[in-house]
Amino acid sequence: MKARHDKDLWLIGILTILLAVVIAFFPSTIARIILGLPFLLFFPGYTLITALFPKKESLGGVERVALSFGLSIAVVPLIGLILNFTPWGIRLEPILISLAVFIIATSGVAWYRREKLAPEERFTVSFNVRLPSWQGQSMPDKVLSVVLAVAILGAIGTLGYVVATPRVGEEFTEFYILDTGGKAENYPTELKVGKEGWVILGIVNHEQEKASYKVEVWIDGEKAKLRIDGGDRDEIRVELENEGKWEKGVGFVPQKAGGGQKVEFVLYKDGEPYFEEPLHLWIDVEEA
Repeated sequence: MKARHDKDLWLIGILTILLAVVIAFFPSTIARIILGLPFLLFFPGYTLITALFPKKESLGGVERVALSFGLSIAVVPLIGLILNFTPWGIRLEPILISLAVFIIATSGVAWYRREKLAPEERFTVSFNVRLPSWQGQSMPDKVLSVVLAVAILGAIGTLGYVVATPRVGEEFTEFYILDTGGKAENYPTELKVGKEGWVILGIVNHEQEKASYKVEVWIDGEKAKLRIDGGDRDEIRVELENEGKWEKGVGFVPQKAGGGQKVEFVLYKDGEPYFEEPLHLWIDVEEA
């Protein structure tokens, strides 16, 4: 039985939109993986190849499939590299939007170039469904066919196993301090006694489980008062689920004058110091 489909670009567009819907409303389903793999590994290269070579004589089917995978592997990291130099960064939403725009744009170019060709010249997707026949095949051909079938089944089985039993990622906690502009540069260096210096403090839990954190700030060997959410505290306590994030502005208040005072931000996880060497800043403090 032979089937012919001229709506390959429409199908790719529909699947791309469906992936966006799945990620937005059902982020933890298996459908995200099923739709996401071709979205990353095949669609970008296929639409680009179709835009470049709309004629069916330009490339054979095998070449188109191979180039589609190859170009996808080249295009996706390139888009990620460009995003890295933008304010959006390499995150799920910017990557999804950028790839979707690329796929839809190249699909539009491919459709336009196809429409300019005569129907018999256009590349269209077709496939044949028929039972295999051993007649006329030599023994080496039969062996190669069996090996190919086993390899394909093995690849599908391996993919299924990886999807069903995902590897647990590395267990760690992010702990960072930024200036009030959200950058790692303009930290407070000159303060007065009793006047707070402000930083943005952040904790991100990648421990693969819920964790309890505590943060203390020490200035020149003495525990400092903290100002957060309009009040004074001796310490900060936070509980985060896996992949949970906490980030807030925190003020620390020096109590004595002196140059070269070390401000240490000590993180505790489940009651124990998390890092051997705390994060720290150096400040000079003058009399008020």
